[in-house]
Amino acid sequence: MKAPLSWLRDFAPIEGTPLDLADKLNGIGLIVEGIHAPGRDIAGVRTVRVLSFGKHPNADKLLLVDIDLGNGETRRLVCGASNFDVGDIVPWAPPGAELPGGFKLERRKIRGEWSDGMLCAPDELGLSDDHSGLMILSPDTPLGEDLRTVLGLDDIVFDLEITPNRPDAMSIAGVARDLAAALGVPFTLPTPAVGELIELDPASLVVEAPDRCPRYVAMTGQVAVAPSPGWMAQRLTKAGMRPISNVVDVTNYVMLELGQPLHAFDLVLLGGRGIVVRLADEGEKITTLDAVERTLSANDLLICDAHRAPQAIAGVMGAGHSEVSDATTEVLLESAFFTGDGILRTSKRLGLRTESSARFERGVNPNGTAVAAERAWQLFAEIASGRPATGALDAYPSPVEPITVSLRTARVNAVLGTDLDTATIRGHLEPLGFAVPEGVPADGHGGVVEYLVPTYRPDCEREIDLIEEVARHHGYNNIARTLPRMKEPGSGLTPVQTGRRAVRESLLGAGLSEAYTFSLVSPADLAAAGLPAEGIELENPLRAEESLLRPAVLPGLLKAAAFNAGHGLPDVGLFEIGHIFLPPPAGQTLPDEREHLAAVLSGTVFRLPHEPNRPVDGHDAVGRLEAVAEALGLADWSLKPDDAAGFAPGRAAAVVVDGQVVGAVGEIDPAVRARLGLAGPVAALEVNLSRVLAAARRERRSVTPSRYPASTIDLAFVVDEGLPAGFAERTLRRAAGDLLEDVRLFDVFRSDTLGPNRKSLAFGLRFRAQDHTLTDEEVGGLRQRGIDAMAAEHGASLRG
Repeated sequence: MKAPLSWLRDFAPIEGTPLDLADKLNGIGLIVEGIHAPGRDIAGVRTVRVLSFGKHPNADKLLLVDIDLGNGETRRLVCGASNFDVGDIVPWAPPGAELPGGFKLERRKIRGEWSDGMLCAPDELGLSDDHSGLMILSPDTPLGEDLRTVLGLDDIVFDLEITPNRPDAMSIAGVARDLAAALGVPFTLPTPAVGELIELDPASLVVEAPDRCPRYVAMTGQVAVAPSPGWMAQRLTKAGMRPISNVVDVTNYVMLELGQPLHAFDLVLLGGRGIVVRLADEGEKITTLDAVERTLSANDLLICDAHRAPQAIAGVMGAGHSEVSDATTEVLLESAFFTGDGILRTSKRLGLRTESSARFERGVNPNGTAVAAERAWQLFAEIASGRPATGALDAYPSPVEPITVSLRTARVNAVLGTDLDTATIRGHLEPLGFAVPEGVPADGHGGVVEYLVPTYRPDCEREIDLIEEVARHHGYNNIARTLPRMKEPGSGLTPVQTGRRAVRESLLGAGLSEAYTFSLVSPADLAAAGLPAEGIELENPLRAEESLLRPAVLPGLLKAAAFNAGHGLPDVGLFEIGHIFLPPPAGQTLPDEREHLAAVLSGTVFRLPHEPNRPVDGHDAVGRLEAVAEALGLADWSLKPDDAAGFAPGRAAAVVVDGQVVGAVGEIDPAVRARLGLAGPVAALEVNLSRVLAAARRERRSVTPSRYPASTIDLAFVVDEGLPAGFAERTLRRAAGDLLEDVRLFDVFRSDTLGPNRKSLAFGLRFRAQDHTLTDEEVGGLRQRGIDAMAAEHGASLRG
């Protein structure tokens, strides 16, 4: 943002050298990117009037222009611009004049015609980047005068970088307020005087989207369109804007001065003499002032006439046929408060960023709209013969009230490392507009002061925000450097952190690699993984194809496995610990966020030379799950046959911990593999890690290894096809008691000789006592107890 020093001085007696003032601005967070003296590099440029012009005889795009120097002399020169007319007053750089960049003018021939210097565009004078045509000066500009004097080019312009959280600093008055407080000088914001009102046919106003347009002020009246006077054109030019006409220039002037964007409509051309603020229809089209047809969405806000015909994209750019022109005699002035998030989405989606949208995105003052409109009509009266009408409209159904924030002096000093008293803190905040109710003692109430935060400072909502304001105006350089206070050493990792680390180390030790996938997924990713293509949708995703918060971790890992396979690496073992997001339960606003563990194994299990290599299967995923359970010492966990989304039917199991299902493990459905381009088998698991880490743990005790030999037996049982091997294993463990050291399933056999829907499960059992060698009788008794338990619980028979 460009802030001319002469304009800042309208609000405060600001004195100092440009470098000193720049240091002050930098110190309060208004970073000075450049200091410009617009007329420093200009010498000898004078004001002249266009007498006549015609085509250059030897060039199609050049003109021969005759000019009046104001002293009875005339000159002829060659010009490439065409935006002027006879009688216009323009800047002329005669031979010998100097322009920015060290450019010195000479009399020379151009295509066979002599040119006495040149007529100048704003960019050639170093006043702006505008090269669309000549700089047209005010009609009352005296001829033959030095341009530096006419435009006040002895001014200083600060080019400021305004951070997104400082909407108040997007105005000359806001910068002046901040700088005046830093300098300790008074700041004054004059109250505009509207003047006598006239009677006009009334206008109408309907706001159909008050959530997007909480306030809309419309003031009507009569104006006379003409070029702006020199002083206004000067200021707009210095601030980086091109003067257009007095009416349009006033709206831009007030926007720069007060930070409130305005828009003027030709009231005669406004259908139905009224305004309707509504949301666009999906796919509705509109042609904006830059002559580009744009397609709107149902989230875009429109300003329409009373017949609902679009006249502007709210807060972004005008459109329609009701723009101000030289024929305009009556206007409707818009001064509105649009919510910033809506303007930001529209501006970003359309790729259309303007001075107006930049201010609405940050947040304008809802209680400053009427003041800005009155200031505009004050200026209309001064330079456009403006006469405001009665019947001003103000749709403000829910007025925004200033919030109250408590500030503790002790907290300020604790955060900043200072020793400020309450009166000093108030001296920093009150000049910025943070008001303290009358009658409050200088030191507040026990060092606590409640401040009313002005509505032009929406960035200040908490105590820490006020502390930042104190730091800015006390001066960061005045805060002594101190070492931070060290907290007492803590007790180390929390139980959850310890458990998470144990899970990670167990899977790394089992040969998997940790992966990090995106928390944002597309509906197509979920569908490819066999999950419902639905989830919590982002209102404004960075990428349209990643519009959902992931409801599971596994789709991202499967996509990563497919990516590796597509690049010649089919043998992959990955795991991820991450968060998933489910719809919020009743009474909760935020999503139901949970921590999950997922793992994927694909390709080949390499066993050579000990045994043949083989493709991965569900048992490999179960083995990794067992490693996790062992690392955590889970007291009660098991697998239960069950189908799960994305897993192959009959090849998956539910993971049960403390009697609750917490996830699934098994082999991925071949249809899922085909959609992802995975050729071979894929095993996977996903569990709710939060529940797993909160589960009961078995007591870990150190047991002295027995000095006595073990006794090993094998038992094969014929059982129903649907009996999980894990259920049989638990039965044998309970029956064998403390003498059972280990039990392992080593064979599953199916044959018609066993009977229909029957299978054989063979287990190896190892027994050992701590204090003696087990006898044959003891081992036989343990064997029989296992056989009896299997028969009683599962109807199993011992296979001979």
